[in-house]
Amino acid sequence: MGLQVFLVHGDELVRRGVAQLLDDEPSLAVVGQTASVADALERVSASAADVAVLGTRLPDGDGIELCRVLCTKLPGLRCLMLTPNGDGSALFDAIMAGASAFLPQQTSGADLIEAIRTIGPGGSLLDARTATAFCARIREERQHTDPLAALSEQERAVFELIGEGLTNRQIGEQMSRAEKTVKNYVSHVLAKLGLQRRTQAALLAAHLHSSDRVEEATNAHPSVRGRRPRDRPARCR
Repeated sequence: MGLQVFLVHGDELVRRGVAQLLDDEPSLAVVGQTASVADALERVSASAADVAVLGTRLPDGDGIELCRVLCTKLPGLRCLMLTPNGDGSALFDAIMAGASAFLPQQTSGADLIEAIRTIGPGGSLLDARTATAFCARIREERQHTDPLAALSEQERAVFELIGEGLTNRQIGEQMSRAEKTVKNYVSHVLAKLGLQRRTQAALLAAHLHSSDRVEEATNAHPSVRGRRPRDRPARCR
C-alpha cells in the first residue's frame, strides 16, 4: 500500500495542482484536502494519513501552529511545510513545531514527491539552508540562556549521543542501559527542551558541540579568534 497524503493549503489552485500531481503517482494517494485549520484538525486523524502537506498561511489560522498540534496529537504523522521563499523565521518555527520536511512554495513537483517519499516511512529532510537558519536562531537564543540547564546528567549524556547520530539501542550499549530506559530518557530530553522530534535534538546538539569547539579554540589561541577548528568541520555555521 502506498503513502497516504492529506493536503492543507489556503490557495485552492495550489491545493488542486498538488493533489493532481500526487494522484498521478502510483505509490501516493491523496486521502483528503482542505483550506481550513478547523477542518484539518477533525479530518486528518480520521484519514489515517501518513503525511500532511501544510501551507503556512491559512484563512482561519496558522499552518505552523496546526503542524504543532498535529504532531502532538498524531506522533506517527509526518508533516511537510511549504514555506515562503527566504523566510528564515518560518523555517525555524516549522522545525520547532515538529515538521519533518520544509520546501519553498515554488518547489518542483519532483522535489515534493521525493520529500514525501523520504519522510513518509519516518525519514527527515533537512537541507543545508534549513540547518543553517535553525543554527543561527539557536545561536542568538543561547547568548541569553543555557538551553540544557533543565537536563539531568544522564539526560545530557543521551542528548550528546543523539547528536552523534546513535540509535536508542546504540546509546543503551554505551551507557549500559536498557533500550526502553533510553527511550524514556529521549522523551524527557525532548519535553524539557520543548522539541517535538529527535531530528531537532540532533541539530541542536550538533550546533552546541560546534560552538563549544570554536570557543575552546579561541580561548586557547587568541590568534585564531573567529576561525573554526580544522580537525573537524563544523556542522552549523
